Amino acid sequence: MHFFNLFLGDNTSIEKKVTPGSSVNKYYRIDRKEIHYLRFILEGYGGVAVMRTLDPQQGLVVLHVGPGCEEEVDMIIHDLQRHIRIEVTHVGGDEAL
Repeated sequence: MHFFNLFLGDNTSIEKKVTPGSSVNKYYRIDRKEIHYLRFILEGYGGVAVMRTLDPQQGLVVLHVGPGCEEEVDMIIHDLQRHIRIEVTHVGGDEAL
């Protein structure tokens, strides 16, 4: 079992338990030059999601979204779509690209 801290806006944090398989996977295709930028932004939100690059040439990434953080991640992605190309994609659950 793993733990992650979710930082709240009032300088407090809560610790959540993450059990294997409890995260939600969301797949995106982004401009490959922006992969590091997206990772940096997500790290700044204190554990709401962990990003893994599936194919850097095609800009395919998967976000492993922590339980209860789906809405926050959706808002982050929606806001970033105004600045960089981020498209929802369906890899079919096959992460072995």
